[in-house]
Amino acid sequence: MKSLIDPIVALAEAAGKAILEVYSSDFEVQSKEDSSPLTQADLAAHFCIVAGLEELTPGMPIISEEADLPDYAERGQWGRYWLIDPLDGTKEFVSRNGEFTVNIALIDHQEPIFGVVHVPVQGMTYIGCKGYGAERRDSNGGREPISVSPHSSIPVRVVGSRSHRDPSLDSYLENLGNCDMIPMGSSLKFCVIAEGGADLYPRLGLTSEWDTAAAQAVVEQAGGSVVTLDGKPMKYNTKENILNPQFFVIGAADRDWLALLPDSE
Repeated sequence: MKSLIDPIVALAEAAGKAILEVYSSDFEVQSKEDSSPLTQADLAAHFCIVAGLEELTPGMPIISEEADLPDYAERGQWGRYWLIDPLDGTKEFVSRNGEFTVNIALIDHQEPIFGVVHVPVQGMTYIGCKGYGAERRDSNGGREPISVSPHSSIPVRVVGSRSHRDPSLDSYLENLGNCDMIPMGSSLKFCVIAEGGADLYPRLGLTSEWDTAAAQAVVEQAGGSVVTLDGKPMKYNTKENILNPQFFVIGAADRDWLALLPDSE
């Protein structure tokens, strides 16, 4: 896998350049069947990444948000496959706040073992690879190992979705007490935790597997965890639909964050 790091980073950066070309133009916004937005940037990044992966790893299955999802009867047999979100945070892209990412993950037997998250506007890339660790790269070639914060802050630093706020999150934050809520788009929320900039990301609303896989690999290789509400690691490709259960991204592990859920009172 280590030999794939540089080629996949280069591929994510190429997709990022394709996205920025559209970002700087007067682009159109369409709606998908689920009413989520779709732009030419989503499609340009999709075709760029898929072509690159097919060249790098011929025959390896690929799941992309911008392609038809194979039936579970087929993909349930896969041991290893690529899982990509060519443009995570299309709403942030449309609002032009820069908080969108390119996500490329390698799943092995339901576990994200390698993930690259590229932030086109910042020129920043986050990497998590089993057996390698986690690092952040900048557009000038700089590389720095990253790790989660060993201790939670006072007040607790909580990241949450800028575009999707669930009422159950407000109930959780009431139980949490003294905290700073940092709104943020896309998988950047995971990356901020991976580099020690926040303590916790409770996601009590809907997400899809391509939204989280790459960033989960980054967080886990940085020493954090991504767990469902029963405290178990979040898994992939275990069922017919591709929706994630509710989950917590935990950086600082010095508190029992799940014990503060309203239902556990």
